Amino acid sequence: MSDSSPGIVDLLGVLAYAELTAFLRLAEDAALFAPTLNDRAALGDVAATEYGHFRVLRDRIASLGADPEEAMAPFVEAIDAWHAQTRPKDWYEALVKAYVGVGIAGDFYREAARHADPSIIALVDEVLADGSRSEFAVERMRAALDADPRLCGRLALWARRMVGEALSQGQRLAAARPHLAALLVGEQGEDLAEVGRMFARLTEEHGRRMSELGLTPNG
Repeated sequence: MSDSSPGIVDLLGVLAYAELTAFLRLAEDAALFAPTLNDRAALGDVAATEYGHFRVLRDRIASLGADPEEAMAPFVEAIDAWHAQTRPKDWYEALVKAYVGVGIAGDFYREAARHADPSIIALVDEVLADGSRSEFAVERMRAALDADPRLCGRLALWARRMVGEALSQGQRLAAARPHLAALLVGEQGEDLAEVGRMFARLTEEHGRRMSELGLTPNG
């Protein structure tokens, strides 16, 4: 699928808006929930990274001859709804959302990019790199669970809810945007077994993140 195809513009549009809202939400969570100034600054750094990714995507969309705002517009309602439904109530929920919630959404976009040109795959991998977010969330969450193991049950349920909401929104987006759905299954389409394997990969990555945070029995 070429760089300028409608599916690619859709993919970059949904990613751009996801990164823009991630920046805004992380900055808000830092201001509302961070228990120390160091935590506020650290989460602010993560937010700034997300904004940098947004700018890269915005510029790439423009380079393809598409309008970035028009490319993002079809996805505003669904992404805003996901954030509204998964608004954290405290610092710990904000940490889990920053890593698990944003992570599962990123996995969905990576799956969509598998059938794109190598340059698009590389761009998606670049903007979805979660190194700083991962290190930040894992370090603080494990320290919190060591201090209060009772947090584990509540936060594991919170993570499960976010993942369910993210997958539901992803399915709705694919149903509403046929060109984006075509990216997920390839130009020739894939059988149900391959679709099942895709969701198995998403589930596996979710399990890995939960384990890294210490939110599983063997974490």
